[in-house]
Amino acid sequence: MIPLYYDLHLHSCLSPCGDDDMTPSNIVGMAAIKGLNVIALTDHNTCLNCPAAIRHGQEYGVTVIPGMELTTSEEVHVVCLFSALENALAFSEYVYEHLPPIKNKEAIFGKQQVMDEQDREVRRLEKLLINATDISFDYVNDLTADYHGIAFPAHLDKSSTSLLSNLGFIPPDSKFRCAEVKDLTKLHQLKKANPYLENCRIVSNSDAHYLWDIHEADHQIFSRSGEISDILKALEDIP
Repeated sequence: MIPLYYDLHLHSCLSPCGDDDMTPSNIVGMAAIKGLNVIALTDHNTCLNCPAAIRHGQEYGVTVIPGMELTTSEEVHVVCLFSALENALAFSEYVYEHLPPIKNKEAIFGKQQVMDEQDREVRRLEKLLINATDISFDYVNDLTADYHGIAFPAHLDKSSTSLLSNLGFIPPDSKFRCAEVKDLTKLHQLKKANPYLENCRIVSNSDAHYLWDIHEADHQIFSRSGEISDILKALEDIP
């Protein structure tokens, strides 16, 4: 098994809350400087900056997993990761269609910039990406699997937009086998209150919206190889 330093929850300048300096090139470059082996670009409800990030990952020697932070109809944030870019982009198109037709107001929420491989803006998305979709939490795992991806609840220990803060419990018929906890000192308490987590792979990511918040090489996952398919499998292996 290969140890891989990771940060699997990062936002680019396509997320309206993401800093303008969070371009695909800058994100991957910073990940390389910090010694990370694998990252995931997970903008709110879109994967459209993943192509450029993957290209830069090839140059820097960093594996970039195409992903998204999906907002469910319950306003629960879920990290969705995909084994192939084409599947991520198809999922992105599906999710965008399930956002409400509310336009972004840049003066309030920020720009939503799609970038090319030279970090040049090619367009801006019109719909406000931080809105909730009409996709329910109990449908996310099956939906993501249809696109050859995996899904897990984001920042369970957060006081808003998390599964526990918004629903108050983990549905007993849940299918996720991985979960994100930002502050690992809270993990024991979370597992005690939610026994479902005992059978989950726990990861800790930065949820970075600024370059300086990207994690250092502190957290590892062990994978059979550096291939994305093996990394996703490792994330769902029972610890």
